[in-house]
Amino acid sequence: MSVFNNSEVQLFLLIGIPGLEHAHIWISIPICLMYLVAITGNSTILFIIKTEPSLHEPMYYLLALLAISDLGLSFSSLPTMLRIFLFNSMGISPNACFAQEFFIHGFTVMESSVLLVMSLDRFLAIHNPLRYSSLLTSSRVAKMGLILAIRSILLVLPFPFTLRRLKYCQKNLLSHSYCLHQDTMKLACSDNKINVIYGFFVALCTMLDLALIFLSYMLILKTVLSIASLAERLRALNTCVSHICAVLIFYVPIITLAAMHRFAKHKSPLVVILVADIFLLLPPLTNPIVYCVKTRQIREKVLGNLLNICRR
Repeated sequence: MSVFNNSEVQLFLLIGIPGLEHAHIWISIPICLMYLVAITGNSTILFIIKTEPSLHEPMYYLLALLAISDLGLSFSSLPTMLRIFLFNSMGISPNACFAQEFFIHGFTVMESSVLLVMSLDRFLAIHNPLRYSSLLTSSRVAKMGLILAIRSILLVLPFPFTLRRLKYCQKNLLSHSYCLHQDTMKLACSDNKINVIYGFFVALCTMLDLALIFLSYMLILKTVLSIASLAERLRALNTCVSHICAVLIFYVPIITLAAMHRFAKHKSPLVVILVADIFLLLPPLTNPIVYCVKTRQIREKVLGNLLNICRR
């Protein structure tokens, strides 16, 4: 039910899964489990990297930045997702909505940036392994992390302010279980041209990250093909598998969701909601699993800690 004051919307309504409102409490069980696994997995990776001196290397610091981004995405969407599916509470105030979309977009841009730097890390490690440790030092990774955080904040900082200047008159039903900039601005009854242009600019920045990641892998492939030994080629490519999985898991839902918002005129609301939920739930859930399975040092430390806990 809409809440109005002087013809302006005072409450936005989020949406669960259309047609399955009666089953929201049951749907909340796997969603809560996914959040639990995601938060536990990323927190475990951060704990292991912090406490194990052997993992105090640039590659693992980048993995820690990826885990921080995933935790940020999880905690940004957690409140509204749980309210909807556990308590059937759909309402959210405009200010809370603008704050949520700031954090969601901010951590999304940060994860995109981290994946780009990780592709550079893989290129340097394969193309120039002898100089890798001198080119990518821990201090440089720390500076990169700071720059990435500042870039993420500056890119999405205008979002809540440009949304606040808009007027929301009649429509107040959003398309997802959380707030997104492109979804919220469509509800405005005033001119949202600035929001459209700036939102497109931020999307282009994210796509630029993807283009540079693609370029990095073209250079990696060129380097690998110049290696004489087939076994060495496969070993070099194997070091990239985890990162390639992380890139696909992150970008495929984003591109699909953006394309559906932009081009699909007769899109199914159910499909849009499922893709949007996958965009926020899947990367934080699967990244720790992929890196634990494919990275021997992380896997050994995790299994070692689990064995120590079981013996107590």
